[in-house]
Amino acid sequence: MANDTQVQSSLQPHVIWQDGIHPEPCIVVIFGATGDLTRRKLLPTLAHLMHAHPQPQGFVVVAFARRPFTQEQWRQLVVQALAENSPPELGLDEEARQSFAQRTFYCQANLNESTGYQKLAQLLEQLDQQYQTHGNRIFYLAIPPDLYAPVVHRLGENGLVHRPHGGHRANHHGPWSRVIIEKPFGRDLPSAQKLNREIARILHEDQIYRIDHYMGKETVQNILAMRFSNGIFEPLWNQKYIDHVQILVAEDIGIGGRAEYYDEAGAIRDMVQNHIFQVLCLTAMEPPVAFEADAIRDEKVKLLRAIPPLTPEEVAHQVVRGQYTRGTINGQEVPGYREEEGIPADSSTETFVALKLFIENWRWADVPFYIRTGKRLPKRSTEVTIQFKRVPHLLYKPSEARELIPNRLTVRIQPEEGITLKFGAKVPGAAQRLKSVDMTFSYASAFQMEPPDAYERLIADCMLGDSTLFIRRDEIETAWRIIDSITTAWQQMPAESVRPYAAGTWGPAEADELIQRDGREWDTP
Repeated sequence: MANDTQVQSSLQPHVIWQDGIHPEPCIVVIFGATGDLTRRKLLPTLAHLMHAHPQPQGFVVVAFARRPFTQEQWRQLVVQALAENSPPELGLDEEARQSFAQRTFYCQANLNESTGYQKLAQLLEQLDQQYQTHGNRIFYLAIPPDLYAPVVHRLGENGLVHRPHGGHRANHHGPWSRVIIEKPFGRDLPSAQKLNREIARILHEDQIYRIDHYMGKETVQNILAMRFSNGIFEPLWNQKYIDHVQILVAEDIGIGGRAEYYDEAGAIRDMVQNHIFQVLCLTAMEPPVAFEADAIRDEKVKLLRAIPPLTPEEVAHQVVRGQYTRGTINGQEVPGYREEEGIPADSSTETFVALKLFIENWRWADVPFYIRTGKRLPKRSTEVTIQFKRVPHLLYKPSEARELIPNRLTVRIQPEEGITLKFGAKVPGAAQRLKSVDMTFSYASAFQMEPPDAYERLIADCMLGDSTLFIRRDEIETAWRIIDSITTAWQQMPAESVRPYAAGTWGPAEADELIQRDGREWDTP
C-alpha cells in the first residue's frame, strides 16, 4: 500500500490537447446549472479544463436555470461547488476557483418560455464580443430527459443553434453549435426513435453529442489500444481461442437520491443499455478501417446488430434479475431497496441483472458473453474478463494441476485501472505442481500520470468537434432493440421472477446457476 500511495502522490498531470491542436474559443451553456450533475461533475471538470489546460483564447461558461440568483450569488455557488467536489489531485486552490468563477455567468430564466432564450441570446452576443468566442456554442443539457426535445426546439426557434450549410459536418465552416445530451436517451426503442426524430428537425446528427461517461474512461479506450496494437492479442481474439467473456459492473452504493428515476429505469436501462453495451462493443467489435469517429461507430453498430433479440423462452433461461434486501456492506447495515425513500413497498424493479448473450458473427460464433451488474454488491468494480480455452492436452496429472485455472485476461476499468493476465507456472520444488499466477499492469504505476476525468475528456472532445467517443443515432436504436426484447418478456413474467439478494452479496443464487450450468464460474474480484 505504501508504494501505491507514493505512486499516486507523484502522478503527473495528464495531457488533454494534442500538440498544436487546440479548440476554437466557445461558450459552454449549461441547462440545469443548479442541479446535482453540474455541481458534482460539470463545474469541477470545466474548472480543471480551464486551469490545467489553458488555451490561447479559452472558453466561458453560462449557467441557465430558473432560480433567482444574482451574478454574485451564482459565482459564490460555483466557488462552493468547486471546494466541495474537486478532488485534491485537480489542484484547484482558492485562486483557481475564484478565477474560474469570474469566467461564469448566470442567466435566470424558465426552460419553457421563449423570453428566457431571447435573454440568453442577448447575453451570448455580449460575451461573443467581450471574449471573442465568434458565435461558437456548446449547449449541455443536464436536465430531465422529457425536456430534451422541448429545449432543443426552443434553441432552434430562437436562433441559438443553426444547422450547418448543406446539412453536413457541423464543425467545418463558420460558427458552430453542438448539443451534449445526457443519458437516458429514451426508455425503449419507440421513445428513442421519437426523440431522435424530434431533435433531428433542429440539429444535424454531427451536432448531437449523446454522452456516456464510460466512454471517457481512459481504461475503456485502452481496450481498443490493447486489442489493435498488440500482435499477441488480436490473432487470439476469436472463437477459436476464447471460451467466454465476462463483463462486470458492480456498485456497492444504493440508489442515492435517484428513487423516481431508478424505479422507472431499473438496472437494465440504467446500466446494460448504455455503459455495458459500450464496453461490450469495444471488446468484441471488428477492427475499424481507421481511428475515426464514423469508422469506429460503424463497427459498434455492426456488433450490436449481430446480437439477436431474445425470445421469451431465452429471457427465462438466460436472464436473471434481482432486487437487494436489507444487508451489510463494509460492516454497516443498509436498507433493502423497498425500504429506500421514495420507493414503493411493492416495487418489482430490478437492481441486479445477469444475462448471457451471443454474437452471431464469424468471430464470436458460440462464444457466450456473460454480463453482470447490480447495486449493493460487496465492492465497486468494473472489469472485462476474457477467458481462453484450455490447452487441448494437459501433460500434467490432475493432482498436479489442481490449482491451475484457464488463462484469463482481465481489464480493470475501475477503481484500480489496469490489466491482469493469469497464466500457469510451476511451483518451485521437486514436485511437478502447477499454480495460476498473475502478471499485472497498473496504469498509475506505468505512466506516472493522473488519467483525465471521463467528463473532462468528453467535453474536451466536443470542443474539438470529435464525436468518436459519443453515441450515434443508429447505435442507440439498435441497443434498445435488444433491451426491449428482454423487458417485454419480463412484463409477462410473475413478480416472483425478481429474485431477492441480501445487500453485500454478489446477487441471487440463480445468477450463479446461470453460469454454472454451462460448466463455468464468475470471475469475482
